Amino acid sequence: MNSDLDTDRPPVSGTQGTATHIWQDREIRFDIPLAHLDLRRGEFQIDSMDSVEDTKGNNGERGELIITNLRLVWWSHKNRRTNLSVGYNAIISINIRTASSRLRGSTQALYVLTKFNGSRFEFIFTNLVRNSPRLFTTIQAVFRAYDTTKLYRDLKLRGAIIQDKELKLLPHEQTYNKVHGVWNLSSDQGNLGTFFITNVRLVWHANLAENFNVSIPYLQMKSIRIRDSKFGPALVIETTPRSGGYILGFRVDPQERMRDIYKEIQSLWQVFSVNPIFGVEFTLEDRPQSLSNVTVPRTTDDVEIVNQDDDTADVFVAYYADGTKNQDRDPMFHPDLGLAMESLRDGVTKSSSGVCSERPDGDSKDAGASKATIHGTRDRRAASLSQFSRNPNTHSKGLNRLAKIFE
Repeated sequence: MNSDLDTDRPPVSGTQGTATHIWQDREIRFDIPLAHLDLRRGEFQIDSMDSVEDTKGNNGERGELIITNLRLVWWSHKNRRTNLSVGYNAIISINIRTASSRLRGSTQALYVLTKFNGSRFEFIFTNLVRNSPRLFTTIQAVFRAYDTTKLYRDLKLRGAIIQDKELKLLPHEQTYNKVHGVWNLSSDQGNLGTFFITNVRLVWHANLAENFNVSIPYLQMKSIRIRDSKFGPALVIETTPRSGGYILGFRVDPQERMRDIYKEIQSLWQVFSVNPIFGVEFTLEDRPQSLSNVTVPRTTDDVEIVNQDDDTADVFVAYYADGTKNQDRDPMFHPDLGLAMESLRDGVTKSSSGVCSERPDGDSKDAGASKATIHGTRDRRAASLSQFSRNPNTHSKGLNRLAKIFE
Protein backbone atom coordinates (compact mmCIF):
# COMPACT_ATOMS: atom_id res chain seq x y z
CA MET A 1 0.00 0.00 0.00
CA ASN A 2 2.85 2.38 -0.84
CA SER A 3 1.61 5.69 -2.15
CA ASP A 4 2.74 7.44 -5.33
CA LEU A 5 4.48 10.32 -3.57
CA ASP A 6 7.39 12.47 -4.64
CA THR A 7 9.75 11.72 -1.77
CA ASP A 8 12.45 14.05 -3.16
CA ARG A 9 10.39 17.15 -2.41
CA PRO A 10 10.82 18.67 1.05
CA PRO A 11 7.90 18.32 3.45
CA VAL A 12 5.59 21.26 3.90
CA SER A 13 5.37 20.44 7.63
CA GLY A 14 5.82 17.40 9.79
CA THR A 15 7.14 15.62 12.83
CA GLN A 16 9.70 12.84 12.81
CA GLY A 17 11.18 10.65 15.49
CA THR A 18 8.66 11.46 18.17
CA ALA A 19 8.22 7.79 19.14
CA THR A 20 11.14 6.25 21.00
CA HIS A 21 12.58 2.90 19.99
CA ILE A 22 10.74 0.10 21.77
CA TRP A 23 12.84 -3.05 22.02
CA GLN A 24 11.62 -4.60 25.27
CA ASP A 25 8.92 -6.84 23.74
CA ARG A 26 10.71 -7.61 20.45
CA GLU A 27 14.31 -8.45 21.31
CA ILE A 28 16.34 -10.93 23.34
CA ARG A 29 19.27 -9.44 25.22
CA PHE A 30 21.89 -11.03 27.46
CA ASP A 31 23.82 -9.39 30.31
CA ILE A 32 22.37 -5.96 29.56
CA PRO A 33 23.25 -2.84 31.60
CA LEU A 34 21.34 -2.53 34.84
CA ALA A 35 19.51 0.54 33.55
CA HIS A 36 17.89 -1.61 30.85
CA LEU A 37 16.38 -3.82 33.55
CA ASP A 38 14.19 -0.93 34.64
CA LEU A 39 10.64 -0.71 33.33
CA ARG A 40 10.04 1.66 30.43
CA ARG A 41 7.05 3.93 30.02
CA GLY A 42 3.90 1.86 29.60
CA GLU A 43 5.55 -1.27 30.98
CA PHE A 44 4.38 -2.60 34.33
CA GLN A 45 5.23 -5.55 36.51
CA ILE A 46 2.67 -8.33 36.71
CA ASP A 47 4.44 -10.79 38.99
CA SER A 48 7.86 -11.56 40.48
CA MET A 49 9.46 -14.74 41.84
CA ASP A 50 12.66 -14.58 43.83
CA SER A 51 13.59 -18.28 43.69
CA VAL A 52 13.91 -19.18 40.01
CA GLU A 53 16.85 -20.91 38.37
CA ASP A 54 18.00 -20.29 34.80
CA THR A 55 18.62 -23.98 34.25
CA LYS A 56 19.81 -23.61 30.66
CA GLY A 57 22.56 -21.00 31.01
CA ASN A 58 23.13 -20.59 34.75
CA ASN A 59 22.36 -24.00 36.23
CA GLY A 60 22.80 -23.95 39.99
CA GLU A 61 22.30 -20.21 40.43
CA ARG A 62 19.29 -18.88 42.28
CA GLY A 63 17.80 -15.73 40.76
CA GLU A 64 14.76 -13.52 40.47
CA LEU A 65 12.27 -13.59 37.60
CA ILE A 66 10.20 -10.51 36.77
CA ILE A 67 7.12 -10.93 34.56
CA THR A 68 5.96 -7.71 32.89
CA ASN A 69 3.41 -6.96 30.18
CA LEU A 70 6.23 -6.89 27.58
CA ARG A 71 8.95 -9.37 28.57
CA LEU A 72 10.56 -11.80 30.99
CA VAL A 73 13.50 -10.48 32.99
CA TRP A 74 15.79 -12.76 35.02
CA TRP A 75 18.91 -11.90 36.99
CA SER A 76 21.18 -13.79 39.33
CA HIS A 77 21.16 -13.08 43.05
CA LYS A 78 24.96 -13.27 43.08
CA ASN A 79 25.45 -10.65 40.38
CA ARG A 80 22.67 -8.66 38.69
CA ARG A 81 24.90 -8.16 35.67
CA THR A 82 24.20 -11.80 34.87
CA ASN A 83 20.73 -11.32 33.43
CA LEU A 84 18.30 -12.03 30.59
CA SER A 85 15.59 -10.04 28.84
CA VAL A 86 13.20 -12.07 26.67
CA GLY A 87 10.54 -10.17 24.73
CA TYR A 88 7.19 -11.87 24.18
CA ASN A 89 7.23 -11.07 20.46
CA ALA A 90 10.27 -13.35 20.07
CA ILE A 91 8.62 -16.34 21.76
CA ILE A 92 7.58 -19.21 19.50
CA SER A 93 6.25 -21.69 22.05
CA ILE A 94 6.07 -22.40 25.79
CA ASN A 95 6.07 -25.95 27.16
CA ILE A 96 6.44 -27.77 30.47
CA ARG A 97 8.93 -30.65 30.53
CA THR A 98 11.31 -32.38 32.90
CA ALA A 99 14.72 -30.76 33.40
CA SER A 100 17.80 -31.57 35.46
CA SER A 101 18.44 -28.82 38.01
CA ARG A 102 21.46 -28.66 40.29
CA LEU A 103 19.33 -27.11 43.00
CA ARG A 104 16.23 -29.33 42.71
CA GLY A 105 17.38 -32.35 40.75
CA SER A 106 15.00 -33.80 38.19
CA THR A 107 11.90 -31.62 38.22
CA GLN A 108 9.28 -29.93 36.06
CA ALA A 109 10.55 -26.78 34.32
CA LEU A 110 9.30 -24.19 31.85
CA TYR A 111 10.80 -24.42 28.35
CA VAL A 112 10.61 -21.20 26.33
CA LEU A 113 11.54 -21.50 22.64
CA THR A 114 12.33 -18.19 20.90
CA LYS A 115 13.60 -16.82 17.61
CA PHE A 116 15.47 -13.55 17.17
CA ASN A 117 17.58 -12.24 14.28
CA GLY A 118 17.39 -15.59 12.49
CA SER A 119 18.68 -17.57 15.50
CA ARG A 120 16.74 -19.85 17.81
CA PHE A 121 17.23 -19.70 21.57
CA GLU A 122 15.87 -21.99 24.27
CA PHE A 123 15.41 -20.90 27.87
CA ILE A 124 14.63 -23.23 30.78
CA PHE A 125 13.30 -21.74 34.03
CA THR A 126 12.88 -23.85 37.18
CA ASN A 127 10.88 -22.70 40.16
CA LEU A 128 12.79 -23.61 43.31
CA VAL A 129 9.65 -23.33 45.46
CA ARG A 130 8.14 -26.80 45.66
CA ASN A 131 4.52 -27.42 44.72
CA SER A 132 4.09 -23.91 43.27
CA PRO A 133 2.56 -23.69 39.76
CA ARG A 134 2.88 -19.88 39.52
CA LEU A 135 5.82 -20.05 37.12
CA PHE A 136 3.82 -22.11 34.62
CA THR A 137 0.39 -20.53 34.90
CA THR A 138 1.42 -16.88 35.04
CA ILE A 139 3.85 -16.84 32.12
CA GLN A 140 1.54 -18.84 29.85
CA ALA A 141 -1.45 -16.63 30.65
CA VAL A 142 0.48 -13.38 30.14
CA PHE A 143 1.91 -14.61 26.84
CA ARG A 144 -1.61 -15.46 25.60
CA ALA A 145 -2.80 -12.00 26.61
CA TYR A 146 0.09 -10.44 24.67
CA ASP A 147 -0.45 -12.61 21.61
CA THR A 148 -4.14 -11.72 21.35
CA THR A 149 -3.64 -7.93 21.55
CA LYS A 150 -1.40 -7.32 18.53
CA LEU A 151 -3.67 -4.62 17.10
CA TYR A 152 -2.36 -2.29 19.82
CA ARG A 153 1.22 -2.75 18.62
CA ASP A 154 1.35 -4.01 15.01
CA LEU A 155 0.33 -2.49 11.70
CA LYS A 156 -2.55 -4.45 10.19
CA LEU A 157 -3.65 -4.53 6.53
CA ARG A 158 -7.04 -5.83 5.40
CA GLY A 159 -8.14 -6.93 8.85
CA ALA A 160 -11.61 -7.60 10.22
CA ILE A 161 -11.67 -4.33 12.11
CA ILE A 162 -14.73 -2.64 10.50
CA GLN A 163 -18.33 -3.72 10.96
CA ASP A 164 -21.29 -1.82 9.49
CA LYS A 165 -18.95 1.07 8.63
CA GLU A 166 -17.98 1.45 12.29
CA LEU A 167 -14.66 0.67 13.93
CA LYS A 168 -14.50 -2.26 16.33
CA LEU A 169 -12.98 -0.61 19.35
CA LEU A 170 -10.35 -2.33 21.44
CA PRO A 171 -10.49 -2.33 25.26
CA HIS A 172 -9.55 1.14 26.60
CA GLU A 173 -9.74 2.56 23.05
CA GLN A 174 -11.68 5.75 22.43
CA THR A 175 -12.64 7.35 19.12
CA TYR A 176 -11.77 11.04 19.04
CA ASN A 177 -12.75 11.85 15.47
CA LYS A 178 -14.36 10.27 12.43
CA VAL A 179 -13.41 11.96 9.16
CA HIS A 180 -15.27 11.28 5.92
CA GLY A 181 -13.96 12.02 2.43
CA VAL A 182 -10.36 10.82 2.92
CA TRP A 183 -8.58 9.66 -0.20
CA ASN A 184 -6.02 6.87 -0.01
CA LEU A 185 -3.29 7.60 -2.59
CA SER A 186 -2.02 4.03 -2.88
CA SER A 187 -3.25 3.66 -6.47
CA ASP A 188 -3.31 5.86 -9.52
CA GLN A 189 -6.96 6.80 -9.16
CA GLY A 190 -7.12 6.76 -5.36
CA ASN A 191 -9.75 5.26 -3.08
CA LEU A 192 -12.30 7.25 -1.15
CA GLY A 193 -12.74 6.23 2.44
CA THR A 194 -13.06 7.23 6.11
CA PHE A 195 -10.59 8.01 8.91
CA PHE A 196 -11.04 6.84 12.50
CA ILE A 197 -8.73 8.73 14.86
CA THR A 198 -8.47 7.09 18.32
CA ASN A 199 -6.18 7.30 21.33
CA VAL A 200 -4.37 4.13 20.21
CA ARG A 201 -4.20 4.13 16.41
CA LEU A 202 -5.22 5.65 13.09
CA VAL A 203 -7.58 3.55 10.94
CA TRP A 204 -8.67 4.07 7.34
CA HIS A 205 -11.11 1.95 5.34
CA ALA A 206 -12.59 2.24 1.85
CA ASN A 207 -16.24 3.16 1.66
CA LEU A 208 -16.98 0.61 -1.05
CA ALA A 209 -15.08 -2.29 0.59
CA GLU A 210 -14.76 -2.46 4.36
CA ASN A 211 -12.12 -5.18 4.18
CA PHE A 212 -9.82 -2.79 2.27
CA ASN A 213 -8.40 -1.06 5.31
CA VAL A 214 -5.29 -0.29 7.31
CA SER A 215 -4.74 0.04 11.05
CA ILE A 216 -1.69 2.09 12.05
CA PRO A 217 -0.86 2.03 15.78
CA TYR A 218 0.95 5.09 17.12
CA LEU A 219 3.64 2.67 18.31
CA GLN A 220 4.59 1.99 14.68
CA MET A 221 4.61 5.58 13.41
CA LYS A 222 8.02 6.91 12.48
CA SER A 223 6.95 10.27 11.10
CA ILE A 224 3.89 12.23 10.02
CA ARG A 225 4.01 15.21 7.69
CA ILE A 226 2.27 17.12 4.91
CA ARG A 227 4.17 17.08 1.63
CA ASP A 228 3.55 17.52 -2.07
CA SER A 229 2.61 14.65 -4.35
CA LYS A 230 1.30 14.32 -7.87
CA PHE A 231 -2.16 14.64 -6.32
CA GLY A 232 -1.23 17.86 -4.58
CA PRO A 233 -0.50 18.29 -0.82
CA ALA A 234 -0.97 15.00 1.01
CA LEU A 235 -0.82 13.73 4.56
CA VAL A 236 2.10 11.28 4.62
CA ILE A 237 2.62 8.73 7.40
CA GLU A 238 5.83 6.69 7.50
CA THR A 239 5.97 3.56 9.65
CA THR A 240 8.95 2.02 11.43
CA PRO A 241 11.19 -0.52 9.68
CA ARG A 242 9.94 -3.24 12.05
CA SER A 243 6.42 -2.80 10.68
CA GLY A 244 7.55 -2.89 7.06
CA GLY A 245 8.64 0.72 6.50
CA TYR A 246 5.41 1.70 4.71
CA ILE A 247 4.84 5.19 3.34
CA LEU A 248 1.10 5.87 3.37
CA GLY A 249 -0.42 8.94 1.71
CA PHE A 250 -3.86 10.44 2.31
CA ARG A 251 -5.56 13.51 0.96
CA VAL A 252 -8.39 15.52 2.48
CA ASP A 253 -10.05 18.55 0.90
CA PRO A 254 -9.85 21.40 1.57
CA GLN A 255 -6.23 21.85 2.68
CA GLU A 256 -7.21 23.70 5.86
CA ARG A 257 -9.20 20.69 6.96
CA MET A 258 -6.24 18.41 6.21
CA ARG A 259 -3.97 20.60 8.35
CA ASP A 260 -6.42 20.35 11.24
CA ILE A 261 -6.45 16.57 10.92
CA TYR A 262 -2.65 16.54 10.81
CA LYS A 263 -2.43 18.59 14.02
CA GLU A 264 -4.94 16.34 15.76
CA ILE A 265 -3.08 13.14 14.83
CA GLN A 266 0.25 14.70 15.77
CA SER A 267 -1.07 15.77 19.17
CA LEU A 268 -2.57 12.34 19.97
CA TRP A 269 0.66 10.67 18.88
CA GLN A 270 2.70 12.82 21.24
CA VAL A 271 0.32 12.18 24.14
CA PHE A 272 0.44 8.46 23.45
CA SER A 273 4.25 8.49 23.42
CA VAL A 274 4.30 9.82 26.98
CA ASN A 275 2.26 6.89 28.30
CA PRO A 276 1.94 4.13 25.68
CA ILE A 277 -0.87 1.58 25.82
CA PHE A 278 0.45 -1.89 24.90
CA GLY A 279 -2.88 -3.62 25.39
CA VAL A 280 -1.90 -6.37 27.85
CA GLU A 281 -4.30 -6.48 30.78
CA PHE A 282 -3.67 -9.05 33.48
CA THR A 283 -4.69 -9.43 37.12
CA LEU A 284 -3.38 -12.04 39.54
CA GLU A 285 -6.19 -13.50 41.63
CA ASP A 286 -4.11 -15.66 43.99
CA ARG A 287 -1.08 -13.43 44.20
CA PRO A 288 0.54 -13.72 47.66
CA GLN A 289 0.75 -10.51 49.62
CA SER A 290 4.12 -8.93 50.22
CA LEU A 291 5.75 -8.99 53.63
CA SER A 292 5.13 -5.27 54.12
CA ASN A 293 1.39 -5.76 53.55
CA VAL A 294 1.00 -8.60 56.05
CA THR A 295 3.28 -7.17 58.74
CA VAL A 296 1.29 -6.02 61.77
CA PRO A 297 2.73 -2.88 63.36
CA ARG A 298 3.86 -3.17 66.93
CA THR A 299 1.48 -1.49 69.36
CA THR A 300 1.81 -0.67 73.04
CA ASP A 301 -1.07 -1.54 75.35
CA ASP A 302 -2.58 1.47 77.06
CA VAL A 303 -2.10 -0.01 80.52
CA GLU A 304 -0.49 1.78 83.45
CA ILE A 305 1.65 -0.50 85.61
CA VAL A 306 1.65 0.64 89.25
CA ASN A 307 4.71 -0.17 91.36
CA GLN A 308 3.51 -2.26 94.28
CA ASP A 309 6.84 -3.48 95.65
CA ASP A 310 5.79 -2.96 99.28
CA ASP A 311 2.71 -5.14 98.88
CA THR A 312 4.08 -7.69 96.41
CA ALA A 313 4.64 -11.17 97.80
CA ASP A 314 6.67 -13.94 96.23
CA VAL A 315 4.98 -17.07 95.04
CA PHE A 316 6.55 -19.23 97.76
CA VAL A 317 5.08 -17.05 100.54
CA ALA A 318 1.99 -19.24 100.42
CA TYR A 319 4.17 -22.16 101.44
CA TYR A 320 5.69 -20.57 104.59
CA ALA A 321 5.30 -22.62 107.76
CA ASP A 322 4.41 -19.39 109.58
CA GLY A 323 1.45 -18.64 107.40
CA THR A 324 0.10 -15.86 109.63
CA LYS A 325 3.21 -13.74 109.26
CA ASN A 326 2.59 -10.46 107.45
CA GLN A 327 5.73 -8.49 108.35
CA ASP A 328 9.19 -9.09 109.73
CA ARG A 329 9.64 -9.04 113.52
CA ASP A 330 12.40 -7.11 115.23
CA PRO A 331 15.86 -8.72 115.03
CA MET A 332 17.61 -9.97 118.16
CA PHE A 333 21.09 -11.28 118.96
CA HIS A 334 21.37 -14.99 119.74
CA PRO A 335 24.44 -15.49 121.95
CA ASP A 336 24.55 -19.26 121.35
CA LEU A 337 24.52 -18.89 117.59
CA GLY A 338 26.66 -15.79 117.56
CA LEU A 339 24.52 -13.98 115.03
CA ALA A 340 21.41 -11.89 114.74
CA MET A 341 18.08 -13.53 114.18
CA GLU A 342 14.47 -12.51 113.90
CA SER A 343 12.70 -12.50 117.23
CA LEU A 344 10.57 -15.53 117.87
CA ARG A 345 6.83 -15.38 117.71
CA ASP A 346 4.76 -15.88 120.79
CA GLY A 347 4.72 -19.43 122.10
CA VAL A 348 8.13 -20.43 120.66
CA THR A 349 11.26 -20.85 122.86
CA LYS A 350 14.90 -21.23 121.93
CA SER A 351 17.46 -23.61 123.33
CA SER A 352 21.25 -23.58 123.41
CA SER A 353 21.33 -26.06 120.55
CA GLY A 354 19.54 -23.65 118.26
CA VAL A 355 16.36 -25.71 118.17
CA CYS A 356 13.10 -23.83 118.54
CA SER A 357 10.10 -25.55 120.07
CA GLU A 358 6.51 -24.69 120.74
CA ARG A 359 5.60 -24.07 124.40
CA PRO A 360 2.85 -26.42 125.54
CA ASP A 361 -0.52 -24.76 125.83
CA GLY A 362 -2.11 -25.01 129.24
CA ASP A 363 -5.47 -25.93 127.81
CA SER A 364 -4.06 -28.71 125.63
CA LYS A 365 -4.66 -32.25 126.77
CA ASP A 366 -1.60 -33.63 125.02
CA ALA A 367 1.42 -31.40 125.63
CA GLY A 368 3.60 -33.59 123.40
CA ALA A 369 1.24 -33.02 120.44
CA SER A 370 1.71 -29.27 120.69
CA LYS A 371 5.50 -29.41 120.46
CA ALA A 372 7.06 -28.46 117.16
CA THR A 373 10.67 -28.23 116.17
CA ILE A 374 11.91 -25.97 113.47
CA HIS A 375 15.07 -27.11 111.83
CA GLY A 376 17.16 -25.45 109.22
CA THR A 377 18.25 -22.29 110.96
CA ARG A 378 20.35 -21.35 107.95
CA ASP A 379 17.35 -21.53 105.65
CA ARG A 380 15.37 -19.26 107.98
CA ARG A 381 18.23 -16.83 108.04
CA ALA A 382 18.52 -16.84 104.22
CA ALA A 383 14.79 -16.24 103.88
CA SER A 384 14.99 -13.36 106.34
CA LEU A 385 17.88 -11.79 104.43
CA SER A 386 15.96 -12.26 101.16
CA GLN A 387 13.06 -10.31 102.63
CA PHE A 388 15.48 -7.53 103.55
CA SER A 389 16.96 -7.39 100.04
CA ARG A 390 13.55 -7.30 98.28
CA ASN A 391 12.23 -4.38 100.30
CA PRO A 392 14.67 -1.48 100.57
CA ASN A 393 12.67 0.10 103.41
CA THR A 394 12.63 -3.11 105.46
CA HIS A 395 16.33 -3.61 104.68
CA SER A 396 17.29 -0.19 106.02
CA LYS A 397 15.12 -0.62 109.11
CA GLY A 398 16.68 -4.02 109.81
CA LEU A 399 20.20 -2.63 109.54
CA ASN A 400 19.34 0.10 112.01
CA ARG A 401 17.97 -2.47 114.47
CA LEU A 402 21.07 -4.67 114.04
CA ALA A 403 23.27 -1.67 114.77
CA LYS A 404 21.42 -1.05 118.03
CA ILE A 405 21.79 -4.69 119.07
CA PHE A 406 25.55 -4.75 118.50
CA GLU A 407 26.17 -1.40 120.27
